[in-house]
Amino acid sequence: MSWLRALKETARSGFTIERKRLEPLIALRGAAGLALVVGFALAVFGPAIAASSAFGAFQAAIATFQRSWRPRPVLALVSGASLAVSTFVGYVTVSHTGLFVAVLVLWTFAAGMSWAAGSTGGIIAASNVSIMLVTVTLPTSVADAAAHAAMMAVGGLVQASLIVLFPIRRWGAQRDALADALAAEADYARRLRDDPVAHFDPVPLMTARSAAAVTPAQARRRPAELHGARKIAERLRPVLASLADPALGVPAEGLERAWVREMLAAAGSVLDAAARAIRLGEPVHIAPTDLGVLRTPDNEVILVGPPRRAADRLNVLLADVLEIAEGTGTQEAPSGDLETRRRPTLLRLVPVVLTAMRHELRRSSPIFRHAVRVSVVAAAGYLMGTALPLGHAYWAPMTAVMVMRPEFSQTYSRSVARFGGTLVGVGVATGIVQTFEPDARLAAGLAVFCALLMYLLMRTGYAVGQVCVSAYVVFLLGMAGDDWSQTVPERILLTLVGGLLAMVSYALFPAWETPRLRNRLAEWLITDSAYAATVLDRYADPAGGNTEDVRRALLTTREARVVWQEALETAQHEPVRHRGISRTAADDAQQALAQLGRVAMLMEAHLPSRSADPVPGAAELAQALRRSAEQGAKAVRERRVPDWEQARRVLTRWDLPEEDPEAMPPPGPFLRNGAAMLVEALEDFSRALEGSTIRKS
Repeated sequence: MSWLRALKETARSGFTIERKRLEPLIALRGAAGLALVVGFALAVFGPAIAASSAFGAFQAAIATFQRSWRPRPVLALVSGASLAVSTFVGYVTVSHTGLFVAVLVLWTFAAGMSWAAGSTGGIIAASNVSIMLVTVTLPTSVADAAAHAAMMAVGGLVQASLIVLFPIRRWGAQRDALADALAAEADYARRLRDDPVAHFDPVPLMTARSAAAVTPAQARRRPAELHGARKIAERLRPVLASLADPALGVPAEGLERAWVREMLAAAGSVLDAAARAIRLGEPVHIAPTDLGVLRTPDNEVILVGPPRRAADRLNVLLADVLEIAEGTGTQEAPSGDLETRRRPTLLRLVPVVLTAMRHELRRSSPIFRHAVRVSVVAAAGYLMGTALPLGHAYWAPMTAVMVMRPEFSQTYSRSVARFGGTLVGVGVATGIVQTFEPDARLAAGLAVFCALLMYLLMRTGYAVGQVCVSAYVVFLLGMAGDDWSQTVPERILLTLVGGLLAMVSYALFPAWETPRLRNRLAEWLITDSAYAATVLDRYADPAGGNTEDVRRALLTTREARVVWQEALETAQHEPVRHRGISRTAADDAQQALAQLGRVAMLMEAHLPSRSADPVPGAAELAQALRRSAEQGAKAVRERRVPDWEQARRVLTRWDLPEEDPEAMPPPGPFLRNGAAMLVEALEDFSRALEGSTIRKS
């Protein structure tokens, strides 16, 4: 993609406004907390401290809107406390430009590296740095700075207290995540009626798994209907796919296929009802006809063999889902769900975050490169703003820190949206104050109103949020004694400077995802093959195998697949040529690996019991898959076509046992067909890469 086209697309993305579900009660609660803090500080301490406390309460509320499964009061407290510390340290050093720039570089570098802990931590840290650049200009002494910092911490405490006193949809995010996973399974079941090999997006299941992790305190209060259903939802997917796929089950046409379609439709309706009940915390309402289709004795007559086993397993899993959705099946739910998904407390999280940040301290890391960019740009923006005869020197670095992200398209789209939003917000706010000349109380009221709009509309688009934020800052600083007459030209110009610095920095020191596409694809190939090999190991040794090994392999390949898909999506918007892999080849390779994982999942749905006899040849094929995958991944990285001769040789011995008298007898038709589909998917993967490689492996 050319730079011109990339700039056009990112600019269009920055100004995109989406229709999102609004949460007015949560927005009102955040604005009420801000009003309480500002009103108290204004009455007791005066406008300057009121402005600082307002920034603390505002940022604490913003933190609670971030995507996190931690309790919202904790996020508010951490945000307020960290902003208080940042402001106090910044004020102590701001009178010495060199020392303050050094502190700013250190602070922004740490904020950039905090993205290693996740987007929530990165956004909160970046917001703290940007607000610190404003608030250090408000105090007049060290004691005054301590008072300002204390009121910022109080702002976070007030927001946290309101969340505890006036909870809105307790466990709402976790309910939505689990309901979305069940709804995704329901949609998958319905699509399988017409397309037996339909694609399934694993993201809802991964999100539900992340939401299921709880701290010890949360574990004691978690609703019964949030226990265990996630694991059952994950087990449903291979059962549904196995029931629908004609290659390993029911024929493509005939009475059995018609009956399976009816069962899939009924399963979709049951899962939708369970999802709705969990989302709203209400009883489950199911049509009797759907239960009749699933539990009719005709299933035992029409379906035989693997389809019959899949149908029986489907009924058991759906019954478990319904019991849990009603809150009556917790005791029968998988007990490991709670123990294996423990989320560390904040204190225990500190060494985990530090370890993650240390692992990113390498030149090739996108997060490290982002931290370097943002720290250099913040220092350069502050020095430029100080040197220019405009005042408000903090607007340029504040803009840069707020818009910069580890990824190209977000940085550029946010830079454009920030400038446009600032232009509108500052212009409107300045027009209001010049027309009505509000006093401190009215300015505070206008600032709270802008914050309310921000909380309400922030998810609809970054540009919309920046209109509200810019007006909020103008009203707040005007309340603290800022000069209204200089607002528009200075701040708009410095916002433009900050946005341009952010965009230029990414062009000069980028972290392109395009050159890493082959590595991402190779990692997915290894994990996908390892998952298939782990499933085959269970066939080879039913008594000694471990179900958790299969589950861990599945989760690993699922994560690798999402990483690949995100990398491919990111690379699509980068102004960089594809190096060694075209978009067509990438799409075909992705389809082949998705099929490889799908076949392994179908085989997992029919794993033998521990009392079953070992399947001959399964261990040999598993070993061949692992060796071939390692060699194939190396070939992908080196721009060669992988070769799967070892796996093909195993299948040949199964088909022609007379040519090798010492060979073990071939497995049954179910495993033989599955193994052939695995090898076929790997060969499709190689064919996909033939047009984007240099030489054959």
